[in-house]
Amino acid sequence: MNTRRTVIFGSLLLCTFLGIQPLFQQLGAIPEFKEQSEISISQVSGILSHVIQVEPVIGETNAVMASNMEESEVIQVSYKLFGIFPLKTSQIEVVPDIKLLPGGQSIGVSLQAKGVMVVGQAAVTGTDGKQNYPAKEAGIEVGDVILKIDDQEVKTDQDVANAIHQAGQKQGFSNLVCLRNGQIIQKRIITVYCSETNRYRVGLYVRNEAAGVGTLTFYEPQTRKYGALGHVINDADTNQKIEVANGSVIASSIYAIEKGRRGHPGEKVGSFVNQTLFTGNIEKNSISGIFGTMQGKILNPYFKEAIPVAWEAEIKEGPAKIYTVLDGEKIEEYEVQIERIMHNRTDSKNMVIRVTDQRLLDKTGGIIQGMSGSPIVQDGKIIGAVTHVFVNDATRGYGVFIQNMIKEAGLVSNKEAA
Repeated sequence: MNTRRTVIFGSLLLCTFLGIQPLFQQLGAIPEFKEQSEISISQVSGILSHVIQVEPVIGETNAVMASNMEESEVIQVSYKLFGIFPLKTSQIEVVPDIKLLPGGQSIGVSLQAKGVMVVGQAAVTGTDGKQNYPAKEAGIEVGDVILKIDDQEVKTDQDVANAIHQAGQKQGFSNLVCLRNGQIIQKRIITVYCSETNRYRVGLYVRNEAAGVGTLTFYEPQTRKYGALGHVINDADTNQKIEVANGSVIASSIYAIEKGRRGHPGEKVGSFVNQTLFTGNIEKNSISGIFGTMQGKILNPYFKEAIPVAWEAEIKEGPAKIYTVLDGEKIEEYEVQIERIMHNRTDSKNMVIRVTDQRLLDKTGGIIQGMSGSPIVQDGKIIGAVTHVFVNDATRGYGVFIQNMIKEAGLVSNKEAA
């Protein structure tokens, strides 16, 4: 009896195995879906010169196009056991290939801030000969951005001076609306009549603009969007991020190089070009650089056409090339080494790079101010941009991932670039 039961049980197992064997064979036909970062979208100082899987399961899959977005396709994948019983449904975002024209051009950057930034404080000598610090005593700090004075918007240093003088004449004090660390604050300041200037003052130094020389990183021909610098523009005195009201980018010409040395980063010395081949606006100043749209001729002699981007998972330690201008407006190619890749950093210091090209070392000592934004290309793909120099070792510095820059440029969404 036991033997008969064993035979029957074994026969049932064999039949069951033969019945599901085709399902095992179907596993080889399941489409391979990769994480978004693998799909084919697959310390230091800043250097703007002069600046202020789905898990496999036994069953079958039905892939249905759920939507066709402007930038990507969302695929809905359903898993069914024996083709009947639903097991799992998931969505996979397939991002289209992105190609960019590498930059390397030297650019002149000029931007105006939203409001007027406080960059210093000073004493005001009153009619009694005493020195007063009205703004400081009222709690105004260096780095504050003045947005309004007595409900009047201010955009320039002259706006601030005129509004304070008028308030002093009218009421003897000013009401300031300021932005501090992302928070709106209000302060009342007693105005003091300055015997030296014959005007009412509160003892503030302010500024609302910055200018400098940097490098264009990429240009996207279809949307005309560009990215440059690879790092945020901060005010030179306060080291606070400048919130952009408007700004412009044009070509610049390099006429001198200050070679870098230990403890003293070098610098490109350049001037804005009057008859520029291209112009752009500045729509965004972010941790990964400046971004906007550009018009005109964007030419790089090393790249006649746009090239693919390399996503974080594709970048590897080893040789690469950068493109930058050291003389006039001529873009040149130089060899570097990617020494380290830091996947978990969220700032603009994602790679450590070292200059290995002797020509560049002879001319600059390594990475210098004004080189920020120089595109980095590896294995025919643009992988990022130069951003910072090691103060005590000019041959080494940081680079930002290109995926971070194109996310900020709006070429892909935050989710796609994650």
